[in-house]
Amino acid sequence: MIRQLLLGTAMLGVLSCSMNTANAASAACTPKLAASHLVASGKFQMAINPTLPPQQYVDDKGQLQGLNVELGRAIAEKLCLEPVFVRMDMPPMIPGLRTGQFDAINTGLFWTEERSKMLYMVPYGQQALSIYTLPGSTFQPKSFADLSGHSVGVELSTYQERKAREVNAKLVADGKKSIDFRTFTTVTDTSAALRARQLEAGINIDETATSLADRGIVKIWTHGLEGTDITFAMRDKATAEAVARALAELKSDGTYDKLFSKFHMTPLKAASFGIRGPGPQ
Repeated sequence: MIRQLLLGTAMLGVLSCSMNTANAASAACTPKLAASHLVASGKFQMAINPTLPPQQYVDDKGQLQGLNVELGRAIAEKLCLEPVFVRMDMPPMIPGLRTGQFDAINTGLFWTEERSKMLYMVPYGQQALSIYTLPGSTFQPKSFADLSGHSVGVELSTYQERKAREVNAKLVADGKKSIDFRTFTTVTDTSAALRARQLEAGINIDETATSLADRGIVKIWTHGLEGTDITFAMRDKATAEAVARALAELKSDGTYDKLFSKFHMTPLKAASFGIRGPGPQ
């Protein structure tokens, strides 16, 4: 009985110590964004589409991994907020952000002038596009022009779809056949269609294409096409400014460079972080 009481007292002591430590840590870290700027007080909620390794993906244990996951957590820590990832497909992200369902889009959203007028966009890295086929394909496209008249897979509502269609419009204007675009929700769906030979080629961001090539799924014929900034996108200006400051701190303490090196991605060329574009009009 005495032994049980002693054990119980010890456990209470450990629990009390843990609670005091947690409370002390919480008290020492004051959120850098007021509740009025967030969907939920004390939380930084980020929409993410975990189908694009190495930017964001789900491992074999069902856990989120990738550059954007670790960078999102690091930003939340700098802001003294709890990171919350909202998993969803790409198409509903921008409408969801604009209607206040979450605080940010953290999925490597490409910067465009149109988007910069709808959202507060903070560039944090660089990205470009690759063209690929099945490894044994006799079709070897080295440019967008080579895709004319061929069936090509691309993810719906992405920068790569938008840019590919822009380039295609110019090709058609020059008298070439239109690219036969087939759109899919995720890169997994696109890859499945390619393996089923429903497509002749695919277009995706360089790092995702490289990941597919490393696993023997595709053969890349050209990369580095139509490069642009990738961004965090926010609905609230104060939140965007806070994210930019957090990125600057992560750059200063070495975390930013360490993460980009770890995931073999291209860091931002600009010397500083900030909102690019006018924001919501």
